[in-house]
Amino acid sequence: MKLTGPNTREVPRPRFGTAQVWVESPLQLLSAVETHAAGLLGHDVRIIPRQGMPLEATTQALLTNAPAGVRFLPAARKPPAPNSAADRFVTGDAYSGKVQRALLAGVKAKEIIIIDDGMATLALIKQLTATDPTPLVRARAKNSAARTAMGLAMWHRLRQLARDSRLLIVSALLVDDATQQRMEELGIKFAQHKFEWLATQPVAERFTEPTLLIGSAMVADGLIHEEPYLQWVASIAADGPVAYFPHRRENGQLLEKLGRIKNVVPMKHTVPIEMRLRALRPGQEIRALPSTVIPSLRLLLGHDARQLYPQAVPESWWTDSTPQSLREHLSSSLKV
Repeated sequence: MKLTGPNTREVPRPRFGTAQVWVESPLQLLSAVETHAAGLLGHDVRIIPRQGMPLEATTQALLTNAPAGVRFLPAARKPPAPNSAADRFVTGDAYSGKVQRALLAGVKAKEIIIIDDGMATLALIKQLTATDPTPLVRARAKNSAARTAMGLAMWHRLRQLARDSRLLIVSALLVDDATQQRMEELGIKFAQHKFEWLATQPVAERFTEPTLLIGSAMVADGLIHEEPYLQWVASIAADGPVAYFPHRRENGQLLEKLGRIKNVVPMKHTVPIEMRLRALRPGQEIRALPSTVIPSLRLLLGHDARQLYPQAVPESWWTDSTPQSLREHLSSSLKV
């Protein structure tokens, strides 16, 4: 892994040492394995999932061929303390209240590593490279004054860690040269992976439906209206069978309505889409609204990425409560 941009230099590859990895989603779990496979976490890596997260299927899928040195520990309610004996504290969600409380309590780890959490990682980089301090809180949440204050303290904590050369961000997503230059000026180390480890693994699933539709959490999150979303799915299914891959945040009521649409074949939520849809049959196509998986699948599919058809969100679909900045951020995943 190398930094790209005006001042290209190799990111240090710590082959030894220990890392405690806190993951809160299937994508973060996959990102942790990719980051370790690239040699960035050390020789003894302990992955701790958050209690209650749907990670069992992903863990089982990764166990067989996980790179040497990885151990999966029992789920926990909160992350390990970054002031413990581990050399590196690794997390995918810098917006998580649990993570922020842990980091603000004290950091003795030699390095804090933020692994890929999709578009949220790009949002984090944008905020950390901004001139003015901005609270690290979720844009779609209603945050209290106390929560906003903690998010602001987290911004300062990460900037301080960067000044001390103790912050590394790892992502599969593209970060432009100007932003990488700004990160380097601030002391933020950056490495980009291209799912090199996953690309070497056997393909476990293949689907027969001619259209593979990736479900969106935007309805569940209150960002877009339900009715046009259902109509969009129905219009795609009118042309033939559609395998529908639900997002983990889609609720049962919406999934029930989707299941009643003719030609829609609901799939069980198991492992990240990046692991499921990286091999297509001739003529098969993928449809999706703006999502992290679009740039990820472009990397994994290579030449077959021409069979990926992302759909921009029409203006009328957005709910009034969705800020313009969030609309633009989500839509940025459509850029090639």
